[in-house]
Amino acid sequence: MSTFRKKSGFTIVELLVVIVVIGILASITLVAYNGIQSRAGTAVLKSDLKNAQTQLEIAKLSSESISYPNNLDDIKYSDGTTAEYYTSGSTYCVTMSSDVADGSYFIDSLTNIMEEGVCPGHTGAIANVPASCPLNFIPVPGSSTYGTEGGFCVMKYEATDVGGVATSQAAGTPWVSISQFDAITESQGACAGCKLITEAEWLTIAQNIMLVDSNWSGGSVGTGYIYTGHVGNDPNSPLAASSDDNDNLFGITGSTGSSAGLNNIRTLTLSNGEVIWDFAGNTWEWTSGTATTGKPGNTAAGNNYRNWNVLEVTGSLDPNPLPSFAYSGASNWDSSNGIGRIYSSSTDVSTRGFMRGGLWNSGSNGGIYAVYLGYFPGQTSTATSFRATQ
Repeated sequence: MSTFRKKSGFTIVELLVVIVVIGILASITLVAYNGIQSRAGTAVLKSDLKNAQTQLEIAKLSSESISYPNNLDDIKYSDGTTAEYYTSGSTYCVTMSSDVADGSYFIDSLTNIMEEGVCPGHTGAIANVPASCPLNFIPVPGSSTYGTEGGFCVMKYEATDVGGVATSQAAGTPWVSISQFDAITESQGACAGCKLITEAEWLTIAQNIMLVDSNWSGGSVGTGYIYTGHVGNDPNSPLAASSDDNDNLFGITGSTGSSAGLNNIRTLTLSNGEVIWDFAGNTWEWTSGTATTGKPGNTAAGNNYRNWNVLEVTGSLDPNPLPSFAYSGASNWDSSNGIGRIYSSSTDVSTRGFMRGGLWNSGSNGGIYAVYLGYFPGQTSTATSFRATQ
């Protein structure tokens, strides 16, 4: 008579229990590690910001004019930290962000208190740009001011008509003689998920451009004017762009000069180093925005061009289109600063579509904050073009 010995081992249920327990322990370990890493990153970020504050104060005291530096070129901070900065000379605000820290932090010279968040107009642009964009689209850092925190992609160039498809390319003049209605439709065909640029997206780009030193003729925010590109009517027509971003006067034949309202550089640079063409001049560009009541303007004289800083009525549009809403330092800026003017009437209750940027002959009316509220959404003109976002 043979004897059978039962083999010992784990049952399926027991093995599953062990696997689940191991998974839970691994998750707890990972969460704990990520928490430690985040706290360490935040500590480094705060240290960088405190050091920057000290260095800025030293630099101010060392300058003959007793003003803060125009940029952070000589300020030291850790690899992996991104800094955003603006100054009026006598005041400053600096934001620092890191992909391993728990949020962004900022200090301004008025309070000298470190706080979580970002300076007005800053983005905390570490993780708020798309990972990839369609061909000849560029990633745009998002803005908490306009609810675009996740960022988006935008056409680098004004849309051209390539076989009936809205295309972002340097070759060819912009697709004009198009209504806002048709611009909305054609933008959807530009790429998967594409649409006509919204007001919030346009203002996000304008805010970003406004706070980049190199976009100003004086080399720092608020000095000189923001470049407006082809607004000087020379030539008297829209221009194609160049595939070479350094060829930023491409096609301009005259009327260039050292003041707003004349032809000048056609490219503007975002805080992430991306370059966009003809955002302030060349053609008016439709956004998807419309307005009936609540328009900024004056109560008399009907539709007319007006500077943003002298409006009798600031309106109630959402998002708020005023440059000072994007950056408090812009409250006194006018067309001489290259931001453009608004064409509107506060008493107009007709439905108007938003046109942005400026025409090739807009002069100082054109600019990154220029808006024309004189056209109905169904109107067309050789002056109107568009660009899409994703």
